[in-house]
Amino acid sequence: QVQLVESGGGLVQAGGSLRLSCAASGRTFRRYAMGWFRQAPGKEREFVAAIRWSSGSTYYADSVKGRFTISRDIAKNMVYLQMNSLKPEDTAVYYCANKPLWTGVYYSPGEYDYWGQGTQVTVSS
Repeated sequence: QVQLVESGGGLVQAGGSLRLSCAASGRTFRRYAMGWFRQAPGKEREFVAAIRWSSGSTYYADSVKGRFTISRDIAKNMVYLQMNSLKPEDTAVYYCANKPLWTGVYYSPGEYDYWGQGTQVTVSS
């Protein structure tokens, strides 16, 4: 069984920062990339950022580019999302997910097979 566990969410004022972490554990699984998605109430789950596991190449949604940074620690089997200059519209549940294959696009939730339970991020104005 594969487990992805997010942590680091919380309440922060606009302009503040948070760092989310995602720990992967369990049996060996195919991993091409890891991604972060978010879902606000009443909205669809949307892509935030992704990182290729081997090369470290990164990809971002336009809405977070320049404010968020995704990184990974291969030795620790961890993925991080550093979020700076947070805005109220960043409020959502944030999920990390595993993309097993090199095919497909990073921004589609359907390309990911394992998901964490999510961590709430709330940005007050």
